[in-house]
Amino acid sequence: QVQLVEFGVDLLQTGGFLKLSCSASVYTFRSGCSAWFRQAPGQERAGVALIDRDGSPKYADAVKGRFTSYRDNTKNTLYLQMNSLKPEDTAIYYCAAEPEFWCGDNWYIEGKYDYWGQGTQVTVSS
Repeated sequence: QVQLVEFGVDLLQTGGFLKLSCSASVYTFRSGCSAWFRQAPGQERAGVALIDRDGSPKYADAVKGRFTSYRDNTKNTLYLQMNSLKPEDTAIYYCAAEPEFWCGDNWYIEGKYDYWGQGTQVTVSS
């Protein structure tokens, strides 16, 4: 069974930083597309960033220049480094993985991913 497990401190102030991590058992992240999503209160879950099979990242416009998505293959762990946090970054953050495929232009579509983490709450106060 594939399980994605996320970790991260959950209460921060504006301008702060946080690194989320996501590890997997059984599944190897570099074999497919991996992504980070977030769901803010009252909103749909939205793609934040991806890390493709070759390790190349891509970002949603809302986080470009502030967030960095990367992967440590030796630890089979994804990371999302979040800097210059804003209150609008408050959300539940999820990691997701799709085996065997490159991310593609539709990486932000939830239904693309087979495996999901349990989600971790990130709250940024003003």
